Amino acid sequence: AFFEMNAFVNVGPASFTTTGRNVGGRQQDLCAGRPARAAPRAAPVMMANMQEIRTRIESVKNTQKITEAMKLVAAAKVRRAQDAVLRSRPFSESLQKVLGGLLKRLKKEKIYDVPLLQEREVKKVLLCVITGDRGLCGSYNSYMLKKTEQRCAELKAEGIEVCLFCIGGKGAQYFKRRDYEIIKDIRCGQAPTNEDAISISEILLSSYLSGDVDRVELLYTKFVSLIASTPSVRTIVPLSPSGLETEGDEIFQLTTKDGKFIVEKETVPVAEAEEFPADMIFEQDPGQILSALLPLYLNGQLLRTLQESIASELASRMSAMSSASDNAKGLKKNLTLEYNRARQAAITQELMEIISGASAL
Repeated sequence: AFFEMNAFVNVGPASFTTTGRNVGGRQQDLCAGRPARAAPRAAPVMMANMQEIRTRIESVKNTQKITEAMKLVAAAKVRRAQDAVLRSRPFSESLQKVLGGLLKRLKKEKIYDVPLLQEREVKKVLLCVITGDRGLCGSYNSYMLKKTEQRCAELKAEGIEVCLFCIGGKGAQYFKRRDYEIIKDIRCGQAPTNEDAISISEILLSSYLSGDVDRVELLYTKFVSLIASTPSVRTIVPLSPSGLETEGDEIFQLTTKDGKFIVEKETVPVAEAEEFPADMIFEQDPGQILSALLPLYLNGQLLRTLQESIASELASRMSAMSSASDNAKGLKKNLTLEYNRARQAAITQELMEIISGASAL
């Protein structure tokens, strides 16, 4: 009996069979060659990851629908802006002809007594800045803000004071947070009217005629194409007599070709000056007539620049939303591939676990 007890105590692992031994009512798996117990299944974690990817795919799909809708809305607004420009062209052309003929008639006379044509020493300049009311339009607002800061720095380097008249919410928000003098700020809107141009010109003319400022410059975005626009600066007050009668124009038409938006550009020649008879007698002084026509001309120029700036903003928004839609499409494709890989890995792991379990039995 003593020998048997020692034999039981000294039994090593090598003496057990591969099926193990029942010790104390428990099956002991002590074979050195058997692999360790399998790790817990990772299927719940992988399924949670797959659910997260599905949620992201749905979110990207919804974002793509929104950006495509915003692109179409911007295109429709561009078309309405085009129609507004075409409707205002007959009046602008007639005014250009009459103004050109009047200047031609008064070339030999002293027309510089008209206040809007008088140049004086520049001590303070009013910058009229046109930006958008909203974002999501690419670099449209940022380029105009940088151009305005650059122009302000140039004028201040010459010792000239600068004040701002902000048209558009983005410009007003930006410059209010910085050390700039803002005399007034208004919203820009998406469909400028002649009444809007008149209200703006009244503020600009009152500032110039009262002597508060010596020059008024307009900073706007010149429309080039659907993917390009140029921040521009022009002096609108005082007006230059030589520039009033030699200014041409361009018409941009947004159309579709092969399912894509394109812009057709048409150059409009300079409106020829009206030929007044040599024996024509003016009931009023020609200087008074010129003083009455110049504000109308200024209103037309302001309306044109507003429409051109808004067309540039809408075109920039179309380009930005088109790029966003393309990025969403690519992201959706990559997420779908990632989801399929995760699903395939989950199925492969389940098959391996089933095979391993069958082999163990």
